[in-house]
Amino acid sequence: MNNKVYIGVIAVLLLACAYLGYNLSKTGEEVVQKTEENEGLEMERQQLELDLQKMSFSYDTLKTENSYMMAEMAAQRTEIEDLLKKVKDKNWSVSKLKKEAGTLRSIMKGYIVTIDSLNQLNQNLMAENTELTQRVNTVEGENTDLLQRQENMEGLIATGKVLQTTSLAATAIRLTSGGNQRETSRAGKTEMIKACFTLMENPIAKPGEKNLYMRIVAPNGTILPNKDGVASIELKEEGVQNYSVSRTIDYNNQRMDVCVFYTVQGELEKGDYKMFIYEDGSKVGTIDLGLK
Repeated sequence: MNNKVYIGVIAVLLLACAYLGYNLSKTGEEVVQKTEENEGLEMERQQLELDLQKMSFSYDTLKTENSYMMAEMAAQRTEIEDLLKKVKDKNWSVSKLKKEAGTLRSIMKGYIVTIDSLNQLNQNLMAENTELTQRVNTVEGENTDLLQRQENMEGLIATGKVLQTTSLAATAIRLTSGGNQRETSRAGKTEMIKACFTLMENPIAKPGEKNLYMRIVAPNGTILPNKDGVASIELKEEGVQNYSVSRTIDYNNQRMDVCVFYTVQGELEKGDYKMFIYEDGSKVGTIDLGLK
């Protein structure tokens, strides 16, 4: 071969080397670019996976008693877990995964705002309920106080309605052959016991008929019997008790002198006798009488 042929061959080889070098360089750049793109996508996938895990953890911290919201949040957590699986499997494009993650993040933020609002509302309601409870307790306390005052007032009025007595005195009486009454101090001659007293003026007592009862306690502690046999009354402090004699009067709220007579059954024993006067179940007077 002549020199021209060699030169031609060399030129072709140089051109071929240059072309191969250019293609190799371009392929290398594409490989680097693809590698960088893959590394970038991998970083985005890792970041997306981290974001999804944070969202899942955030759902764990959300507390609500609303059953509807609890069901909705459970469904969202399931979607997050599905999306995490897709990120790990790398079978979805990063852009599509990021778009879905963004949607889930927006929904979660909505839940956070709603739950915060509900919690704030619950706190306000609890505060209002506490205040209302305090008001109710205050009113109940005031009502209890008023009821106590009313009961005290009613008690005072009831006490005030009880008749009061003064100038109480008792005498033993024997009857003469002419039917006259004579005082005596001897038990064996006593045929009647007379108890006299004055009922005081009482403007708040109910006027009209009043039943007065007298219990006479003998020295031995027994009650002198009623002429009709055993007779009893209901006393406010002592319960049911036998009485010796009764009398009905017409009371008009003015001072009134009253005497109650007891006819002796048999012969009285010597000693001290006590007479208790009652009206409407309340004791209104006590009288002592000693017989020889």
